[in-house]
Amino acid sequence: MSEDAIVRNCSPTLAGIKTANMFTCKYNSAEDMKHAIRHWNHKLQSKGIRVLPLKYQDQQALIYLYRPSHLSADLKDETACAILRKYGYTPEYSERCITRLIRRLRENDGFPHEIGLFLGYPPEDVHGFIEQKACGYKCVGCWKVYGDEQKCKKLFRSYKTCTRTYEELLRNGKTVESMTVSET
Repeated sequence: MSEDAIVRNCSPTLAGIKTANMFTCKYNSAEDMKHAIRHWNHKLQSKGIRVLPLKYQDQQALIYLYRPSHLSADLKDETACAILRKYGYTPEYSERCITRLIRRLRENDGFPHEIGLFLGYPPEDVHGFIEQKACGYKCVGCWKVYGDEQKCKKLFRSYKTCTRTYEELLRNGKTVESMTVSET
């Protein structure tokens, strides 16, 4: 798991402006991937970030890089709680929710609709996506927007700017660890 892959896919989370990012990473051996995950957890844990493999399939790992404190806060939202309970989660315990998400990912070929809640998407957009069966959205960026279109467009621009900035910093010799914002 290269620094380039982490920056390309997770800059907003590294910067502290997004709860989490997810990406797939190819690997040659499961042991090498486990070593890489341990390496990144060791480097980023003090900054308030965790790295987890959510699923292994076809020599690829689905990697979840997140801020546990942000996830815990996100899952306290009333709409988020209602969605999660509908799918058998216990939103009061974010770690248990991740365990349930892993189980749901492994049981299905696709992504469960509630996955957006684990990525910091607005609960009203996740709810809209589920209820409207991915139709009738206002705009599309990192996700389909059903709620506050202007707020989300602003977020999408900030995520894009953040990623470009972090990619440039990486090209100029900065490390992922040095660019990662510590939690306050």
